[in-house]
Amino acid sequence: MHKTAEILVSGYVQAVGYRLYTKRYADHLGVTGFVQNLPDGNVKVVASGAEEDLARFIERLRGGPRAAIVKGVKVTWKNGEKTSGEFVMR
Repeated sequence: MHKTAEILVSGYVQAVGYRLYTKRYADHLGVTGFVQNLPDGNVKVVASGAEEDLARFIERLRGGPRAAIVKGVKVTWKNGEKTSGEFVMR
């Protein structure tokens, strides 16, 4: 089943390669959407894909790249919304 999740990642997640890490894994899984840094130091991810792929994707976001310190991952499921195209870094 196809789903879309809006994910807010908090902690030390900017200037550590977190967006590139996220994009590479999204591309690997075939997940579409985007990742962007927010002014408050958090990272926002919107991702669409198969439910099982999103579960693996979200679990990977909880770790992040080696230099990151992820303190929280908040997931909000979006009904009926779907991203298209590829996964991009904003």
